[in-house]
Amino acid sequence: MKALAALMAVAALFGSVQLFHGGSGEGRTADEPTQAPGDYRLVANGDEASCAVKRGTEVSHGLSLLTVTANCRQVLPGIERAKFWREQDDGTVTFSANGIDPIVTFGVADGHDYESYAPALPLLSLAASSD
Repeated sequence: MKALAALMAVAALFGSVQLFHGGSGEGRTADEPTQAPGDYRLVANGDEASCAVKRGTEVSHGLSLLTVTANCRQVLPGIERAKFWREQDDGTVTFSANGIDPIVTFGVADGHDYESYAPALPLLSLAASSD
């Protein structure tokens, strides 16, 4: 009887692991992007100015294409040159023109939102759009 109870416990544990990992039997690997491509809203200093940005296809580990609308220059002059979104292992995100040199750097805020810390001004927030 104890063997049957142990077998049932193992089966329940295996089933819950399969359910948690989507039935694939494997967890998330280091090569998977941490956040899916999508639309974001970039806002300066509490709605003074805002614009749309889109994280595109991942081109290498942590580096994705980025589309920035032309009116983003009102939010931060020069940001309209950004073509790449780079996500570091610590969760920070940078926008750059060449994939290396950051124009702006964001730290993780609440949920999937980000707040800029370099440059220090203007303070920018980046949030997933609900469109």
